[in-house]
Amino acid sequence: MPAAACRRSTSSSSSAATAAKRPKVMMSCRKLGKYLKQQQGRLYIIRRCVVMLICWRD
Repeated sequence: MPAAACRRSTSSSSSAATAAKRPKVMMSCRKLGKYLKQQQGRLYIIRRCVVMLICWRD
């Protein structure tokens, strides 16, 4: 389905509109990557804490 949408947007006005939107898309991808990296770090810490609690012995 996306390939058909790309084929339809071959007119100059459509390509100019998508070119104007690209920086916003790139910026949101960077924010998404930063967010995912942060969540990965949090999950690592939680995983380590859970392992520590499971292996805890008095």
